[in-house]
Amino acid sequence: MAATVLLVENERRLRELVQSYLERAGFNVLSTSSGAEAIALGASAALDLVILDLGLPDVPGETVVRQIRETGPVPILMLTARTGEQGRIAGLELGPDENLTKPFNPRELVLRVQAVLSRSGQGAASYGGGILVIDQPRREVTVRGARVELTPAEWRILVALATDPGRVYSRFELINRVRGDEFERHMRTIDSHVKNLRRKIEQDPGSPRIVQTVLGGGYRLSLARDD
Repeated sequence: MAATVLLVENERRLRELVQSYLERAGFNVLSTSSGAEAIALGASAALDLVILDLGLPDVPGETVVRQIRETGPVPILMLTARTGEQGRIAGLELGPDENLTKPFNPRELVLRVQAVLSRSGQGAASYGGGILVIDQPRREVTVRGARVELTPAEWRILVALATDPGRVYSRFELINRVRGDEFERHMRTIDSHVKNLRRKIEQDPGSPRIVQTVLGGGYRLSLARDD
């Protein structure tokens, strides 16, 4: 089944150009220039990926990111014309799965979309030789063959880390990637959720081998994704 991509872009000509490239590559494309409509589509449509322009006319792109991620861990490829240092930092702090600065080649965007979907996977993904299995469509996690029940916050953190195994995610980045109503606006909230997650998935939560802490950095999934 073809992946469904939501394209949120303020510039009409660019939106139509990107949509044509994506459709020629075999994707189903929903497109809009409205942040409000993007939020509504994120809540109602089964999306595999969102391409989001931060410079929207009605709703700040940052708000769109947070609202869409409250509905689930959908990958986001962020488009930005902010070439200054502060603009780049602001975009990265939102925790996109991919970031692309305008102007860009539409063919490069298609390749990046394909790479993000390949990393995030569709269906069940296995890690560490089957130690960990994450089935996103079913919202199920099994560890060493046993199903584990996770809270929404624990699920979002694990899926975010599994998007790019081995990559270190800061606490701030995880909050922006997986934030929902249960998250307080405080860095240490993430630590509490990770602690509870480890109790459920680690053989020895005191010496974690799946979700590891990187001092001064944050957290990473230490298991490689299986082929």
